[in-house]
Amino acid sequence: MRARFLGKDPDSQVENSPTLFATDRTDRMTYIAQGWKVTDPDALADIGPVREHETLIEIPEDVLRMYVRRYQQQEER
Repeated sequence: MRARFLGKDPDSQVENSPTLFATDRTDRMTYIAQGWKVTDPDALADIGPVREHETLIEIPEDVLRMYVRRYQQQEER
């Protein structure tokens, strides 16, 4: 599996930024997100247990708009 850079949060620091990548999987469309690890106790309590091989990350809305742009490009094809 390969990952293609889609974009970074424009309001974040250069080397410490939430980032979104698209994968080239052929069986389904997936994304890899780099973001802030969720450690807030209230948020973790609301979400519930997370499996050992998973994690939670927080992503700014601006980064999710990059997904929308890619999705729209796929629909235009």
